[in-house]
Amino acid sequence: MILNKLWTAGLLVFGCFMPALAQSNDEIKPSRTEQISPIIKKTFREDHCPQRVQGGGTKMYNGYMQFNGAMDGNRQVDPQIAVGGGYVLHATNSGLIIYDKEGVCIDGVSQNCFNKGIDPKMFFDTHNKVFGFDLWNPWDAEKKKPVNIAISKSDNPTKGWNIYPVPAPKGVDGGGIGFSKKWIGYSFPGGEEKTFVMSIKDAKKGKETTVYHFEGTLGHPVFVQDDTEDLFFFTLTSEEFIITKVTEGEDGTPVAKLVSQTKHNLEYTNYPPKSPQKDTEQKTSSGDRNPKNLVFQNGCIWFSHAVNYKGRSAVQWHQVKTDGTIVQTGLIENEGTNYIQTTIAVNKNNDVVIGFQETNENMFISPRFAYRHANDPLGEVTEIVNLGEGKGATDGTSWGDYSGSVIDGDNLTDLWTVQSIANKYGKGETVIVKVPFQEKK
Repeated sequence: MILNKLWTAGLLVFGCFMPALAQSNDEIKPSRTEQISPIIKKTFREDHCPQRVQGGGTKMYNGYMQFNGAMDGNRQVDPQIAVGGGYVLHATNSGLIIYDKEGVCIDGVSQNCFNKGIDPKMFFDTHNKVFGFDLWNPWDAEKKKPVNIAISKSDNPTKGWNIYPVPAPKGVDGGGIGFSKKWIGYSFPGGEEKTFVMSIKDAKKGKETTVYHFEGTLGHPVFVQDDTEDLFFFTLTSEEFIITKVTEGEDGTPVAKLVSQTKHNLEYTNYPPKSPQKDTEQKTSSGDRNPKNLVFQNGCIWFSHAVNYKGRSAVQWHQVKTDGTIVQTGLIENEGTNYIQTTIAVNKNNDVVIGFQETNENMFISPRFAYRHANDPLGEVTEIVNLGEGKGATDGTSWGDYSGSVIDGDNLTDLWTVQSIANKYGKGETVIVKVPFQEKK
């Protein structure tokens, strides 16, 4: 049985409802605006789009319902999911697939049917009952490198979609997406303006909408699951948490405000080293010290990230107040192995799932998750769950940039995760897993 060492930050403050104390009253106004007209899709898969059928086949594995997702990945499969309306929407760098919650494959298309692109990030907005995702297209003929923001017209992803191609001509990679009750936010590397926001209600209706660009970056946008219009952004430095929010200004346009800038005093914030694999000298990328997804739930920001712990990759996770105070911090590690590529999901009761993969000299890259109930001791997870065993070594450093972990948008209690698993060729296949939690009475 795999053991995990768990620890809690020395400064623990219970609850997350202390009002944030902004350190500055200055407003950052958008540097410019532009009008974007959507590409209107009447249905998820039009007649000219070949159907893409992948995965399915529900089974129980180690006590959890599991089914296969995309099976045609490469070393950078970048798997993501969003769950709501009775559906599981799944994306990788090879395309999109819709399943029902029992793992039956309903439909699928390539990214070409959504104006092309890679590096998908996905969400289900429980406020407006829509799915959303982005695709970054660095190969377009006009060299605009658009970020295609796709929003469904309802909670049924098989129906209509609206795609907003927002130019990012100096973009160098895909970025991060977030949402609140009012805004969609996106931040990306490259250029002078690295963050933009737009109205999620306009996008749902398929209206021409104003995109508001901000100079520099506001940080990584957050999945705001609480019932609030403000959209939070988060930056992790080696010394500080920086929390910013986009809120509505007096004239109705969005403005950014610093919420807090606080020293975190974390011991482990360095990038993780590359991790070994079985049967090869080729080491694999372990992930990013920066979080790949953040959740705003019950007044707190939650995130996980891969860090360097005693010369190997470990997963660290946090619950942080908006004033930068750490409520709890945990470290998932085990001597002799490496935990890599992590994401987090949190439900309305503060139950948590942390998804990641495991690899070492005696193991191919294999999917895992850990979970905790809200009333577990602070900083601890209950156990690490094995979701399968990899079958081959990758032949290059790159390995999927993301795992994916999300809330069930229908009941707000169950959590889901999608993780990559190395097949016999060392390529990334995917498994999708439901982690049920009981509704509190």
